[in-house]
Amino acid sequence: MIIFVGRSNVGKSTLIFRLTGKWVKRGKRPGVTRKPVEVNWRNRKIVDMPGFGFMSGVPKAKQEKVKDEIVHFIEDNADEIELAVLVIDGKAAPEIIERWEKRGEIPIDVEFYAFLQELKIPTIVAVNKMDKVRNVQKTINFLAEKFGVPYSAIPETFVPISAKFGKNLDGLRLLMEKKLRERKSSENLQNDVGDGLLDTVE
Repeated sequence: MIIFVGRSNVGKSTLIFRLTGKWVKRGKRPGVTRKPVEVNWRNRKIVDMPGFGFMSGVPKAKQEKVKDEIVHFIEDNADEIELAVLVIDGKAAPEIIERWEKRGEIPIDVEFYAFLQELKIPTIVAVNKMDKVRNVQKTINFLAEKFGVPYSAIPETFVPISAKFGKNLDGLRLLMEKKLRERKSSENLQNDVGDGLLDTVE
């Protein structure tokens, strides 16, 4: 199982389509769909998790309930989750993180990354909408510092992409394949992940 998680409106569903060629069903507005949406692809389950965090027009209590349900789903299925792709908005995330820190709060994206690490779930941070960012490397370095990722581990953790325009998705696929192979190896399974697992969708 591969899960895609992230705030509302960061491009999770578009990214899944770009990688698999399959659209996932979505609610008409953020916060409407609170359940994970699954698609089967190449003998693997791809799960689009509901967006968490602020949702325009959605009561805070409901937003918290969505977050709790996501947490419970991941905890309950941690052993089956081979890989998590945390999708963040590369343009908006730095500003949001600084805003939360000024309030003395842990930014939700940072908190969620730490949560996945605690469960020992291999995680890639797909930094989306990078077509809107002037200095990509500066943004990645900033995020790595906030997420507590050592400089040497940045290439193994962060991938700048643009799901909308299909930019650098090959880089994301390669890293996903690598993480999946490492997961298989760590579990001492006989069958390794085959080549072309995440081939480009034509």
